[in-house]
Amino acid sequence: MGKKKEGDKSPRNFENNRFNRSESYGDDEPNFSDEENFEDTITDEELLAEFLIHRPREEDSYEGIIVVDGAPQVGPERLEKLKGVIKKMYGKFGTIINEFYPTDEKNVTKGFIFLEYKNPSDAVDAVNATNNYKLDKQHTFLVNHYSDFEKYSNIPDEWTVPEPQEYKDQGNLHYYLLDPDAYDQYCLICSGGSTVQIWQNAAPEPTVVEERPNWTETYVRWSPLGTYMATFHARGVALWGGPKFKQIMRFSHTGVQLIDFSPCERYLVTYSPDGPSDQRRVIIWDVRTGAEKRSFSLDGVSLWPVFRWSPDDKFFARIGQDVLSVYETPSFGLLDKRSIKIPGIRDFAWSPTDNILVYWVAEDKDVPARVCLLEIPSRQEVRANNLFNVADCKIHWQKSGDYLCVKVDRYSKVKKEKNDAKYSVSFCGMYYNFEIFHMREKLIPVDSVEIKEPIHAFAWEPVGSKFAIIHGDQHSINVSFYGVKQGQPPSLLKKFEKRQCNHLFWSPTGQFIVLAGLRSMHGSLEFIDTNEFVVMNAGEHYTASDVEWDPTGRYVVTGVSSWKQKVDNGFWLWSFQGKKLKKHNIDGFCQLMWRPRPPSLLSAKQQKEIKKNLKKYTPQFESKDRMRSTRASKELIEKRCQLMKTFEEYRQKNIQAWNEAKTRRLELRNSKFLFCWKK
Repeated sequence: MGKKKEGDKSPRNFENNRFNRSESYGDDEPNFSDEENFEDTITDEELLAEFLIHRPREEDSYEGIIVVDGAPQVGPERLEKLKGVIKKMYGKFGTIINEFYPTDEKNVTKGFIFLEYKNPSDAVDAVNATNNYKLDKQHTFLVNHYSDFEKYSNIPDEWTVPEPQEYKDQGNLHYYLLDPDAYDQYCLICSGGSTVQIWQNAAPEPTVVEERPNWTETYVRWSPLGTYMATFHARGVALWGGPKFKQIMRFSHTGVQLIDFSPCERYLVTYSPDGPSDQRRVIIWDVRTGAEKRSFSLDGVSLWPVFRWSPDDKFFARIGQDVLSVYETPSFGLLDKRSIKIPGIRDFAWSPTDNILVYWVAEDKDVPARVCLLEIPSRQEVRANNLFNVADCKIHWQKSGDYLCVKVDRYSKVKKEKNDAKYSVSFCGMYYNFEIFHMREKLIPVDSVEIKEPIHAFAWEPVGSKFAIIHGDQHSINVSFYGVKQGQPPSLLKKFEKRQCNHLFWSPTGQFIVLAGLRSMHGSLEFIDTNEFVVMNAGEHYTASDVEWDPTGRYVVTGVSSWKQKVDNGFWLWSFQGKKLKKHNIDGFCQLMWRPRPPSLLSAKQQKEIKKNLKKYTPQFESKDRMRSTRASKELIEKRCQLMKTFEEYRQKNIQAWNEAKTRRLELRNSKFLFCWKK
């Protein structure tokens, strides 16, 4: 076929003949072959750089592999026994999909083992928990990730000085403590959760410190010492602080719902139930650096917080199946590389002042229930107490750590049937004991208080040695106060009969308490001075759902949250004596939280001296209050004068306009009358 003319090469012709290139191009078909002795100078990295960065690496498949060194060297006859020990020990961290025991020419193991987990996170837990684990006197495991060998072998021989990072001044995070009038702050969530406000409880009227829309997606929380305010977002948690509430740190954890600070604010625990089942649900963060310290995969959280911290942040612990796992910081590994086996453990709590934890073990057939005090890190049992016919226990530490109360629910009726004991679970078949441990006395003596009636609430006095109990049936609720003294059993100080209350709220400074009947009891309130056991005042905040004391113990806030009820939302401010100071009815009011204050730097002796000489300072405070009141009155008078002046100016202006329009008004009236007369 002859060569086509240039004019015949229309798009249509090209489309019809694009698969017949020889016919289309004829003898002029281009040659794409390389010339002889051609050298390609373009590397694959230059040509395919954007694709090569996604090329799988050999070490990517090693994330789930660990190497256990220091294992016993055994022959074929003992190999199965060794495998059984290894599977039992390492199988509890996750599913092992592959294992390899290298042997020499005599089929004797070489002392190291390769284990591959299905999930890389399980390999991380296995390394952290079993490294330096002592199997016996002659064998100690040294456990590493397989990928660590290449990482450490590629360390350069010459050390280079890292570049210093720019210092970012976060401001004074404790500025609010320097207020000359010691005003406290509180956080307010309103408008159905869309607005967050920070207020200063100034006199005579509170002032807004900061207000931002959509600052949080759910709720907010102060850190234990009041340094940070945490907000919740879809991608994680953010911490704010300083005079302008700038963002201090953020922690990326998608779908986080719950958080918990360590007592000294060094660490933050976040929990997210959303996401894949193999995702890390609980993560512990370093608050100052934002670094992730350790993560845990939990199927579900039935009780929050999962981890409970020692008062100095050095240890944290959680309950497992018949075990108590205590971890240490900053390594975040198991204490002594092993958990504490405690069959039947149900609950535990740390002392608020000492590295001592208390746990209780349920009854098992003929073995009684036990309450044990354990000193950490020595794991020495300091005190134990056996209990019989136990249904449940609740642990209550006094804030100063001087006393511990264990509320014991006991069965009073026991029936023996064959080899089993059956208990009555009705209220008539139950009675209650309060086991009081005197922590500061020799050998830690224990006293018992028995109450036959149902218990509704218990609370220690924060500063002092009294505790209060709400007890009785629904038609006759009583409140009893007990005092505890060194070397003496608890004594009944006062009993208030037939009270409408279901919650106890002690003042942070002790002595004063609010008996509150929330929700079902329609918000009844009683303010009591426990020094003389005098009811200072009684009031009611209808359908109140929350009660909050300020850190100084001078004010009480009662609120009706829109999260619990959609009408009558707002909060009321009361004095500690029960005097109603302010009513704030706010549509969409959700939450009010006082900003905590850190413990005083003054010693107990210095605080006692100040209280003793308080009358010397009273005239100064009263004078300042009068000046503030006078200043407020003066400002109010000036404001009213300015409003009156503005009104008079407006009035004179309108009178002048009225007078100027008088002639025109008369003209209009005369014209109208004239028109009507002529008609």
